[in-house]
Amino acid sequence: MDLKNSTILVTGGTSGIGLELVRQLTEIGAQVIVTGRNSTALNETKRRFPSVHTFQSDISKPDNIRQLYNDVTAMFPELNILINNAGEMRLIDMQETSMQLEDLTREIDINLSGTIRTTHQFLPHLIKKQSAAIVNVSSAIAFMAYSTAPVYSASKAGVHAFTMALRLQLKDTGVKVLELIPPGVKTNLQNNWVLQPNPGQMMDVDKLVKIAIRGIQNDNSEIKPTLVRLIKFVSRIMPGTLMNYGHREFEKFRQLTRNPES
Repeated sequence: MDLKNSTILVTGGTSGIGLELVRQLTEIGAQVIVTGRNSTALNETKRRFPSVHTFQSDISKPDNIRQLYNDVTAMFPELNILINNAGEMRLIDMQETSMQLEDLTREIDINLSGTIRTTHQFLPHLIKKQSAAIVNVSSAIAFMAYSTAPVYSASKAGVHAFTMALRLQLKDTGVKVLELIPPGVKTNLQNNWVLQPNPGQMMDVDKLVKIAIRGIQNDNSEIKPTLVRLIKFVSRIMPGTLMNYGHREFEKFRQLTRNPES
């Protein structure tokens, strides 16, 4: 893909991976459109990157997606790349009874349903372009369910499966379907976690996005750092090993949430 001459919509582009994508895509010279739920964060993104265009939108809400489509395609008919990046990750103990059913599947609503609905809404526009792409951001957790974040794990496994199926459906069109598969990345995603990840096991966000940019430019169907390649390989030959290793974090998480003063 020629990113310099592309118009790119980045959902969840006000923090973390999304914000770094905005920074690096802007440096390349792409026309970048940013969406997010938080108006303050959108304003700050606009302040940092005056050339970007911002739209407040919550992709967990179908009406917001419809309005976003109408607004963006009217103002930017040249839009040719959609990056489904908006996401949330929470640490959840399924035996905790205080969580409301309405809130339990929030990551599904944002990470999975939001990706599917946004793709479906924008696809008729993208399919008319001579060169277009949909980039879905999944996670290495798609290959090794993380017991401390069970709903997030389900959502990202779903994004991975959806992306593979979509790629097959669109193989005879001009729309490329790419998947960015990050490992653990140092972002503000983990700011409110009671159990903080090991910094030594986390990738710097600028390094990840450099790999992502190169992968999009090269039309790589799966864009994954070396660590993710290793995780995917181990998950095939020893599927329980990584999950059991990660499950040790759940025991720490449970102890912290049930005995917060310990």
